[in-house]
Amino acid sequence: MNRHNREGHHARLQRLLPGGRGLWVPMDHGLSAYPETGLDHMDEVIDAVIEGGADAVVLQKGVLTHHVSRTGWDGFIAHLSASTVHGGGRSQSKVLVGSAHEALDRGAGAVSGQVNLGDKYEPEMIADLGRLTEEAWSIELPVLGMVYPRGINLRITSDDPTKGVAHAVRIAYELGCDVAKVPWTGSVDSFQMVTSAAPIPVLIAGGSTGKTMEYALAMVRSSMEAGGAGVCMGRRIFGSGRPKNVTQALRAIIDGSSMDEALSFL
Repeated sequence: MNRHNREGHHARLQRLLPGGRGLWVPMDHGLSAYPETGLDHMDEVIDAVIEGGADAVVLQKGVLTHHVSRTGWDGFIAHLSASTVHGGGRSQSKVLVGSAHEALDRGAGAVSGQVNLGDKYEPEMIADLGRLTEEAWSIELPVLGMVYPRGINLRITSDDPTKGVAHAVRIAYELGCDVAKVPWTGSVDSFQMVTSAAPIPVLIAGGSTGKTMEYALAMVRSSMEAGGAGVCMGRRIFGSGRPKNVTQALRAIIDGSSMDEALSFL
């Protein structure tokens, strides 16, 4: 394969991030903990977000196989990192549970891996993400890096208003990820530091589900004003009880519609 002619990779990434913007819905949460509101009827929820305009749905590999077969849709991403709430001191230590080759065979259009910065087992997670990007590169699969600054060993300097989020994006980029998912930093100015940390698209996580949907839409709009590429948002959508409507509202914001237009879907 000519390393400078990666048409398959570019086509897959364009499919998932049309025009450089994306509405991705992670639903891999059932492995970490269950029951999980909304994931007890995933067929309905996945159909709803697809109909609502999602560009991608992120799933663990077994669930992905089922829904690729059921829907024939080409927007599924395989999340290949895992841990559970029962892991004690290692409950936040994600381990690699599949390969890029397997994900492609199962019908994934991209793969995803997670690193929790500051966790005791951060080095192992970084090594796993590096292996994943190496495998994915060889078969032209894009990689999403979910990188969260959240561990007890996190060291934040006084001159970093992003509280480690800019570093998280930089880590995803340096390890070979094509897209980064990180938390919102709370302001346009600080998030501009995040999006300028690397020349890859940056998607924001959903944040606290205790906030209103209007707050979430304003957060997404602000992130995009700061150079963000959209969202990778899970519980706010699949746990909302109205996943199609929430997806449509987010779609409107990502596509540049007004807040009033977005709220009209809710």
